[in-house]
Amino acid sequence: MGPLEGITVLALEHVIAAPYATRQLADLGARVIKIERTGSGDQARGYDRRARGLSSHFVWVNRGKESLTLDLKQPAAQAVMQRLVARADVLVQNLAPGAAARMGLGYEALKQRFPRLIVCDISGYGDDPARPGPMRDKKAYDLLIQSEAGFLSVTGSAEAPAKAGAAIADIAAGTQAYSSILAALIQRGRTGQGCRIDVSMLEAMVEWMGFPLYYALDGAEPPPRTGAAHATIYPYGPFVAGDGKTVMLGLQNEREWQLFCERVLLQPELARDERFDTNPKRARAREALRAIVLQCFAGLSAAQVIERLDAAQIANARLNTMGDVWAHEQLRARGRIGEVASPVGPLPAFRPPALPEAFEPQLGAIPAVGEHTGALLAELGYGADEIAALRASGAV
Repeated sequence: MGPLEGITVLALEHVIAAPYATRQLADLGARVIKIERTGSGDQARGYDRRARGLSSHFVWVNRGKESLTLDLKQPAAQAVMQRLVARADVLVQNLAPGAAARMGLGYEALKQRFPRLIVCDISGYGDDPARPGPMRDKKAYDLLIQSEAGFLSVTGSAEAPAKAGAAIADIAAGTQAYSSILAALIQRGRTGQGCRIDVSMLEAMVEWMGFPLYYALDGAEPPPRTGAAHATIYPYGPFVAGDGKTVMLGLQNEREWQLFCERVLLQPELARDERFDTNPKRARAREALRAIVLQCFAGLSAAQVIERLDAAQIANARLNTMGDVWAHEQLRARGRIGEVASPVGPLPAFRPPALPEAFEPQLGAIPAVGEHTGALLAELGYGADEIAALRASGAV
């Protein structure tokens, strides 16, 4: 039995941030009913066809959900939505700011009738009517939020900023929504009262920026953009071995620096070199030190470098590709890769990374567009003729 079994989540969601939050709730056993546009469904379904014909974005964040299509511009569809809300414990939505409220689905309109309902609103810049801010209505996409939160200013090379290769602003917001919903459910269990949760992508991303923000406090210089190397600790980052493969390594303290010189570089005298005998000095002289390290590594394969690093207990990693991660021996050994059903057949899926031993996560199927519309309408009390009429009108 999952810890959220018996909890119904109504997800008026699209793209990544809200779907990522609700997928995690589904993994814990919640029933997640996903509201999609009639016809095409969630726009993320059309982003690509890389997951054996399905969208990689959609497959990632939508397992374990039931899909119901509604045209919420139509009163008949809005009536269906109201019946669903009456049965829900949680409503999650990431429509444009104010859109849910205009359809009567804002927290203020719902809390009197459904005092136990938890409403989680996810937006780019926040959607609290009491504190809207000047950017409330701006469009917000992952890359734009990465930029607005300052992430791009400290990421990339000295010549050019770079975005993260994953949708980290969406992930940050989705993670914040997920944890806040869990906290709200615990609170409701004590008080009997629901609440509103206002999640801003910008604010969630700024939370992740704590180190560079404090580093640059009071107008101080921000961390420089240093590619895959650490901005302030050295050597910490990528180094190419003699076979052309890259090894990532990271030194944290002076004891490790001495071990690195003695057991990896086989140059114990380097540890006492006045250019490199403290981390601030090494960071300033990183180009000279980098040349020394690369000269040593040129005569070794990546496997030999890693062998030396492991023997010296110096932290290191391989620069893995996506294929390497799917085949990763540690993930396989720990049973982290499972399988989910989908409209195109079984697909591999990563199990949640942190779960108690008392239950297995529910790796539910990835739904086709509107797959559960008929069953859900019947569950809500609609008869066969009524369902047919709703379909004929395009309301569902």
